[in-house]
Amino acid sequence: MTQKKLDELTYKINGAAIEVHKHVGPGLLESVYHKCLAEELRQRNILFHQEIRIPILYKGISVTADLRVDFFIEENVIVEIKSVSEILPIHQAQLMTYMKLMKAPKGILLNFNVVNLYHEGQKTFVNNYFSNLDRG
Repeated sequence: MTQKKLDELTYKINGAAIEVHKHVGPGLLESVYHKCLAEELRQRNILFHQEIRIPILYKGISVTADLRVDFFIEENVIVEIKSVSEILPIHQAQLMTYMKLMKAPKGILLNFNVVNLYHEGQKTFVNNYFSNLDRG
């Protein structure tokens, strides 16, 4: 995987999210957007896992925790879905921690409870795993 390929994948994911938002609009439960986005990703042949558990190692010991990622796309991008009045710093921290635990170079935070998803409802994050990839 390269930075360029991840950027192209991010564009496709955001396009899928925009399509969902265009068809169902704001104000619904997160679970509705989750199901619709899964369908849209399938239609676009984007490979993903949903609701997978995040492994937690504490001092070298595997700890059972019920942390789940909304979507893990093509083994590189974590997508977290929200339907809230505003994205808070805790939402961003949650995504960044999930990225670290899953060793994912990129993460996308989608808030469907906005008028314009493209301008207001999506934030993309990268970490040191992204920085270490070839630009390609």
